Amino acid sequence: MARVFITGSSDGLGRMVAQLLIEQGHGVVLHARNEARGEEALSAVPGAETVVIGDLTSIAQTRKVAEQVNALGTFDAVIHKAGIGYREPRRIATEDGLPQVFAVNTLAPYILTALIKRPKRLVYLSSGLHRSGDESLKDLAWKDRPWQGQQAYSDTKFHDVLLAFAIAHRWTNVFSNALEPGWVATKMGGAGAPDDLDAGHRTQVWLAVSDDAGATVTGEYFYHMRLREPKPATRDTERQKKLIEACKGFSGVELPD
Repeated sequence: MARVFITGSSDGLGRMVAQLLIEQGHGVVLHARNEARGEEALSAVPGAETVVIGDLTSIAQTRKVAEQVNALGTFDAVIHKAGIGYREPRRIATEDGLPQVFAVNTLAPYILTALIKRPKRLVYLSSGLHRSGDESLKDLAWKDRPWQGQQAYSDTKFHDVLLAFAIAHRWTNVFSNALEPGWVATKMGGAGAPDDLDAGHRTQVWLAVSDDAGATVTGEYFYHMRLREPKPATRDTERQKKLIEACKGFSGVELPD
């Protein structure tokens, strides 16, 4: 039996991942951004150990999420599922002055990866839109660029793959991978999304706990339990390092060697 922590698990794919893991006999700790959503998550996922609370738009609260997780002991896997979509019509700033989509989709996974006791596996949720992400890594906070919600989202999904691959290079004793769930009918994807919702969450579970040869790899990108080649720039180790340094600068959190 594995023990898994899942960010953004109060609804959607995150909740489905938690439910499936529990069905398979694994231990699960949920995450929600506030107490009310935490109570809803525990009600919707019977069998979960507990829920940790913290709004990932806040650097301070993200640090507290890591503290809560560490207080619960060690985990075999962490699934970085929490995310904000691409429909924001304007740059919505966090308490730290960052775009919400960057804070939740890019910076929070970095901070949690750096601060949570090192698990055996890390799974990062990306998107096919990462292929449209800005390779330059310039103006990550969108202070100079005219705001474009879909581009901002695509950038962060590109960052998630860079982060997964950077960790794979840095922590060779951890399986660190990224995946795209497809355009599926969740709150983010919309009711008309055409892709296979079931496959979207099963891939996350498979990467987190399976002993299959296909799942026990590192530094790879998946779609529906199959390898898929990501945007080539995600393989650039210098670009990976550049993102790590930028996240360190924004957060004040250093990624351990």
